Amino acid sequence: MGVFDHAAYEEHQQVVFCRRERAGLTAIIAVHDTTLGPAIGGCRMAPYPGEEEALADALRMSRAMTYKAACAGTNLGGGCAVILGDPESDKTEVQLRAFGQFVDSLDGRFIASTDIGTTSEDMDTINLETDHVCGVGQHYGGSGDPSPVCAWGVLYGMKAASMRLWDNESLAGKKVAIQGVGKVGAQLARYLYDEGAELFVSDLEKGNTDRVKREFGATVVDADEIYEQDVDVFAPCALGGALRTDTIERIKAKVVVGSANNQLQDEARDAETLQKRDILYAPDFVVNAGGLISVYTEIHAAPREKAMRDTEGIVQTLGRIFDLAEQEKITTLEAANRVARQRIEEIGALAGFHIGPLE
Repeated sequence: MGVFDHAAYEEHQQVVFCRRERAGLTAIIAVHDTTLGPAIGGCRMAPYPGEEEALADALRMSRAMTYKAACAGTNLGGGCAVILGDPESDKTEVQLRAFGQFVDSLDGRFIASTDIGTTSEDMDTINLETDHVCGVGQHYGGSGDPSPVCAWGVLYGMKAASMRLWDNESLAGKKVAIQGVGKVGAQLARYLYDEGAELFVSDLEKGNTDRVKREFGATVVDADEIYEQDVDVFAPCALGGALRTDTIERIKAKVVVGSANNQLQDEARDAETLQKRDILYAPDFVVNAGGLISVYTEIHAAPREKAMRDTEGIVQTLGRIFDLAEQEKITTLEAANRVARQRIEEIGALAGFHIGPLE
């Protein structure tokens, strides 16, 4: 199957396959849409089963970034990069620098940032080869790890959902199940603990759950049992595809709000399943926009405090999406897609209005 026939391909503007054998680099950069500005996207490193899976991830993530950037009100487009390999054993300086050279060859059409498997320190290394990178360490003038801002956005997404369902944004006393307590999930647990929520957590890494249990009194459950917890909120904060027909049927929560990208295995079908089960779904690319907002403020040399304040605007965005879904009797996912497409189309129309000098 060719790239342009791939099921996840949706009018992507550019897909770049990067290979530098001597540097141990095999990567894909997908640029979905640059109507609003240069495509920004995380650089994810993972031991994909094969190139087909890596390509699918890059295509889906880049599309999601387009909609995320649009809903967040930024002047950025959507992109994504994936590096094939185990970040624990395959990552090297030369590999990251070779990747940076490929990013630089796009001349600013794509801006790389952190994602699963990469860190601010990795962005520092990539930055040696290209200026088209953000999320670099604070010692280099960057914003550092965007995870705290991303988790802050998820928290405010929960507040918006709580207001919609229970007419009160307070999360005190609410029971929350967090699937995955890595960088973002653990930070979310901290925020929720401060809010007075009761936590139930799972993670494939025992060290992660041990830390959250020790610091925030969370109840640790097996990974497969996290769906069935008798909670108010379910927060997918691990890898994508966690919400599918069989897992959705097991969820007891009234709302799903999490940081994971591509949470729905089959977007349209699974969004409808959630709706039929009367589970309010806060679309992932709206809720987890805090990381994007963090690096966006970095591009404009704004302080972290502004990123946190701007991220709180997720409450208003979700309110608009929930209203639209209710009025049009559509899923919240389709409502979010419409909100994103409307902004892209409206701003895109400005490109046709140009008065140049007479010749």
